[in-house]
Amino acid sequence: MRWDTMRVAGGGPGPPALFERDAVARTFDTPGFCGMTFFEVHARSVINRVPEASRVPFRWTINPYRGCSHQCFYCYARQSHTYLDLDAGHDFNTKIVVKVNAPERVRAELAAPRWRGEHIAMGTNVDCYQRAEGRYRLMPGILAALRDAANPFSILTKGTLILRDADLLAEAAEVTDVGLAVSVGSADEDLCRVLEPGAPSPRRRLEVCAAFTGRGMPCAVLMGPVVPFLSDSPAQLAATVRQAAQAGASSVTPIVLHLRPGAREWFFGWLGEHHPELMARYRGLYGRGAYAPKAYQQRVSEQVRELARRYRVGQHGASQQGPSQHGASQHGASQHGPSPRRASFRGAPAVGRGGETGPPVPDGQAAIQLSLL
Repeated sequence: MRWDTMRVAGGGPGPPALFERDAVARTFDTPGFCGMTFFEVHARSVINRVPEASRVPFRWTINPYRGCSHQCFYCYARQSHTYLDLDAGHDFNTKIVVKVNAPERVRAELAAPRWRGEHIAMGTNVDCYQRAEGRYRLMPGILAALRDAANPFSILTKGTLILRDADLLAEAAEVTDVGLAVSVGSADEDLCRVLEPGAPSPRRRLEVCAAFTGRGMPCAVLMGPVVPFLSDSPAQLAATVRQAAQAGASSVTPIVLHLRPGAREWFFGWLGEHHPELMARYRGLYGRGAYAPKAYQQRVSEQVRELARRYRVGQHGASQQGPSQHGASQHGASQHGPSPRRASFRGAPAVGRGGETGPPVPDGQAAIQLSLL
C-alpha cells in the first residue's frame, strides 16, 4: 500500500486549530479509499459531554472520527463538518478526521479522578465502525480501556466491522453494561444502495444483529430513518420489522427522517435527482422545519409498534437464527461469552450483573438531538 502525506499548517484545509498538534493529511491509493483524505490529529480530549439541551439520558460520547464514508444523504451529522471549515456535502463524505490518539486519551480520561464512570454512547455523531476503522483500528483500544475500567457504554452502527471486536465486547459485557444496536432504516436493498451508498447493505447489518444474538448479546435495531413516501408504506415497514425480528432484534425503534441544515440541502439535491416527483410533497411535509409533522411521526410509530407485537420482536431469544445461517453461525455462541442480558440501547434499560437497572435509552425523536455533538 502506498500513501501520500502532507502536514497541514494552521491556515490549511484541515482542522488543526481544534487540536494540540498540526494535522497530517493522508491519502491512500487502495480502491476503498480512492478520492478520500484522512486528517490524522491528536485530540486534546475524546470523551465529550453532550450539550445540556439534548433530550437523551446519557451525557458523554466518544467519536473517534468526524466525517463518514457511509455517505448517507440524510445524515444529521453533516452540519458538524462546517465547524471545521469543511462543507457538509462532499467534504463530509471524503475528508475524514481521525483522532489517532483516541485509545490513549480514553484510557487516561477514564482514569482521571474527576471521572464518575457514567454511561458513554458511541456512534452518536458519525459511525465509529465506518470504513476508516479497518485501517486505523481505534476501536479495539477504546473498548479495551472501557472494559478495564468497567465503564458502561453503548454502540450504534451500520458497520459490519464491529464483528471483528465481538470478543472484546463480550469481555466488556462480563464486567459492565454493554448496549448494542444496528441502524436499519429500511430493508429495501435498492433504496439503501442509492441513499446510503457507502454503507453495508441492510441484510449485512441484520446479520450483525443475528451474530450478536447468537452469542447471547442482545442487539437492538434502530429503524432510522423512515423516509416518507420511499420506505414508509405498510408493506415496507412490515418487511423491515419482520427481518429485524428474524435477526433476533431485542427491540425496534423507528425514527422518521429529519432534515437539519446541512443534511437538508444535501438530501434535497439527491431527491431532486432521483425522485423529482416528490419534491412538492417534501416541501409540504418539511416546509416548517426539520421534522415531519407529529401526526405523521406518531402514525409511523404506532404501525411499527403493532408490527413489533405481530412479529414478536424481542421474544425470540438468543437461539433464533437470523437472515443468514452462515452469518449467525460463523460468529455463534462462545463458551466464554456473557450470559444473556438486555441491551441498553433503545427501549430497554441496561441490566447490571446484580439485576439493577441502568439509565434508559432515548426513544423516538429524542435520539435526533445527538446531531448537536
